[in-house]
Amino acid sequence: MSIKPEAIWAASPTTTRGSPTPLSSDAKGERIAYASNKSIFVRSIDDPAVSKQYTQHTAQTTVARFSPSGFYVASGDVTGSVRVWDALGAENTKGDYHIIAGRINDIAWDGDSQRIIAVGDGKERFGHCITADSGNSVGEISGHSSQINCVSIRQQRPLRAATGSDDTSLCFFHGAPFKFNTSLRGKHDKFVYGTQFSPDGSSLVSVGSDRRIWLYDGKTGEAVKQIGEGEHKGSIFGVSWAKDSKKFVTCSGDQTVKIWDAEAGKCTQTWRMGEEGSVSIPDQQVGVTWPAGRSDGLIISLDLEGNLNYFHEGKDGPIKVVRGHQKAVTAASYLPDSKTLWTGSYDGRARSWDISSGAAGPIDGEMHSNYVSGLAASPTEGRVYSIGWDDTLRTIDASQRSFTGTAIKTDGQPKGVTVATVGGKPHTLVATATGITTYADGSELSKQSLPSPPTCIAASGETLAVGSDDKRVRMFKAGSPASFDAMTELKDPTSPISTLAFSPDGSHLAAGLSNGKIFVYTNSSGSWTLETNRWSAHTARVTCIDWSPDGKKAVSGALDTNVFVWSLADPGKRVKALNAHKEGVGGVVWAEDSMVISTGADAAVKVWKVEGVP
Repeated sequence: MSIKPEAIWAASPTTTRGSPTPLSSDAKGERIAYASNKSIFVRSIDDPAVSKQYTQHTAQTTVARFSPSGFYVASGDVTGSVRVWDALGAENTKGDYHIIAGRINDIAWDGDSQRIIAVGDGKERFGHCITADSGNSVGEISGHSSQINCVSIRQQRPLRAATGSDDTSLCFFHGAPFKFNTSLRGKHDKFVYGTQFSPDGSSLVSVGSDRRIWLYDGKTGEAVKQIGEGEHKGSIFGVSWAKDSKKFVTCSGDQTVKIWDAEAGKCTQTWRMGEEGSVSIPDQQVGVTWPAGRSDGLIISLDLEGNLNYFHEGKDGPIKVVRGHQKAVTAASYLPDSKTLWTGSYDGRARSWDISSGAAGPIDGEMHSNYVSGLAASPTEGRVYSIGWDDTLRTIDASQRSFTGTAIKTDGQPKGVTVATVGGKPHTLVATATGITTYADGSELSKQSLPSPPTCIAASGETLAVGSDDKRVRMFKAGSPASFDAMTELKDPTSPISTLAFSPDGSHLAAGLSNGKIFVYTNSSGSWTLETNRWSAHTARVTCIDWSPDGKKAVSGALDTNVFVWSLADPGKRVKALNAHKEGVGGVVWAEDSMVISTGADAAVKVWKVEGVP
């Protein structure tokens, strides 16, 4: 019996409005690395569904940079910690160094993959230079009076380094060990957001919120010229050189990505995201990388919504957009016919995932404004119903991948949503603190209060199960308020009910509790009896349960970060995926006979292969 990781559909990079988000690609142009929540993701450029996740940071991560060799990644977080680790396995931490007393904004490697300069917003200092393997000091980063936003190291000898800061200056360093050489003032009059040496070391470029682009001599640090005056209409957040050192690319808050000829000082190509003439904040471009080692002219930029936009030099528009979630994925549902996974996240974003390719697509229309607290698929209608903490029930047309109709206001904060079949017709039921409300065809049919406010809800055919904080599961028929009078109460649970799930044929009901236990009931001759209470390995609140297509097994996720697979045939045994999602599991789906999909607080979606469970 086993459960093995098969794929990680990575979370999107974490972005902040008005701030640059560094992207890093390896020397071969095969992988990209970025920070997302408290993790770092290393992702294949050509097949974005293939990725690795590094989870050893304990705080919000801010930047990740590949070493020139491609074997290591250095990553930083908001506490001033820099970790160096194996890029191939996204594990085996080589070093953990506390650099500054505050956020790390950027990191640079030298050409030998031996030294690192990390910079940011510290108290005593704004940056430091260390050796990657031991953390020994190899120079001082000084000369700035405000936080440093960016750093670059010349890859050839003699070694040079440059840093850009909120104090509008660019400082130039000689090394190694690195020592302050000159401060270039007056070139930028606002924050400097990006700087990078060209691959051949002959030039240095700097960009900033004043929309200016300056070029310098890579060896002496002397300013050569300013180019592109007035071309960008917003802050320039990122810059990256082509491998031939003749061109570079910039990205800006004006929604554009531009390629520049360094010698001529001219813009040779512009891509603008969003509709022409409209201002779209999510389309602001906040990070960019021009992967070396490729001959196809690929450029990857990052927008404020976390989407990775793939451009090819000479071609119009993005050739591919890689989407995902930026915040904790709090709900998941599955439509077997279309092999599509539906997810909702903490920030109200909804996504549809193609199971075969792992690609996420947007869902058109007006989404929830915040926390998506539940998703329920209705295969007979080809619809997915979503509830959120904006106190609305919304409908997704699965074939169109769009929200349809108008949002229905609920009685209060919705706790759960499910679809029951009444008289052969699907009805949507929503649980709020005031009770259960039934909807059909977009209109409210009935309301019913319960002895205790419900916390979760599940349905199979006409049978409805409602869990609540009074440690009861109440069973009755959906449809008419009269059926609430004939309620059956299951009183075995020892803790408040946190989630419920019926098996596909409706013969079994699993009740997850807030103390981590799961009780399973079976329907024998019309009454519900406890079959097992031995599914009890979780150590925190069970957030989600889903049954296998054959109804003999179930998968569960909890706030303890673990995913467990259980069997009715042998309830005392289980297979486990420990630490499946950093800081908790938000949703689980048993998609196919041996495929389980989980989502979590790390904003990632993970695919697991289950084998040998009876």
